Amino acid sequence: MASSRPRGGSFSRNISSAATAQIPGVKVGPNGTSFLSSGIPDLDQILGGGFTLGSLVMVMEDPEAPHHMLLLRNFMSQGLIHKQPLLYASPERDPRGFLGTLPSPMASKEEKSHERPAEQDVNLRIAWQYKKYFGEQNSEVQRGGKAEYCNDFDLRKPLERHFYSGQRVDCISLRDSPNLAPLLERCSTFSAQISKSDGNIICAGRIAIQSLCSPQCDFSDKDWEMLSFIRSLKGMVRSSGAVAVISFPPSLVSPTFLKRWQHLADTLISVKAIPDEDKELAKLLTGYKDMLGLLSVHKVARINTQVPAILEATTFSMKLRKRRALVLECLNQAPVDGSSGSSYGTSGSCSGSSKSGNLDF
Repeated sequence: MASSRPRGGSFSRNISSAATAQIPGVKVGPNGTSFLSSGIPDLDQILGGGFTLGSLVMVMEDPEAPHHMLLLRNFMSQGLIHKQPLLYASPERDPRGFLGTLPSPMASKEEKSHERPAEQDVNLRIAWQYKKYFGEQNSEVQRGGKAEYCNDFDLRKPLERHFYSGQRVDCISLRDSPNLAPLLERCSTFSAQISKSDGNIICAGRIAIQSLCSPQCDFSDKDWEMLSFIRSLKGMVRSSGAVAVISFPPSLVSPTFLKRWQHLADTLISVKAIPDEDKELAKLLTGYKDMLGLLSVHKVARINTQVPAILEATTFSMKLRKRRALVLECLNQAPVDGSSGSSYGTSGSCSGSSKSGNLDF
């Protein structure tokens, strides 16, 4: 009699959801899709759960500001918090020194206090001698809940050294390499360590490559070699439990190859700096003074499904909450007269005029 082993369809990966859900830092979504957190709660919500496991994420840099480094730092820190293997490649001579700039997770007591008013009320009704038992139970729930999947990071506080001093962190410099063969070999070795066993993912890993076509690299003018590397890397992560994030300056890539790079990306994101004194833009957007830059989502990974991703918005403002935590917000158009009040994005008016009166349809 044939075995009763379940078979996956054409658009379903043959992976056990129960086994995947037990892996730290991995969340199972619709259609058996597994996600890794980007390290930014708002970005996870925009993408429908985070970066799809086995996907290639490409971030288009802005030459005016290093905002892409914020995405890389949060992505790498989130993996180290979950004790996931990490491979980091950079055009700097000492890429391991970059690990000292990774942000530290914010204290849960400070960030979760406003989200648990009901829990505080329960604590007030419990006798003081039983509070410690109730607190231990809540800590277990919190460690197994959403806080363990994605953290808020304090960009002003560096990550503790013991998180990245282990042997599961590999760093490679791209500056002295004449080609991409050494990096491809390191990625192949890294992917083999977290490959699937009998269709099940044993552990999840993260690959972060900064400024792939940077002028400091000798292979920056070898378009076909870089394209071949991206294609090979995509195949490696797709067959393993890893997510690869590559940042690159699009201005240094020819338009023909830029289209091919974008086509290979499962998730495509771009960041852009905002000029300090753009009076026209300040009139159009509310909260302009608090913005660091703009983040645009051009493409969202869709694995195990044929349904396209439809986002409510594709461009978001990058801000620092309390000057330390990175948040993303939808753009709101400011009132025409420049007065305070609700923007067009939140106004219930059907007319384009700001004057009050009867609606004329």
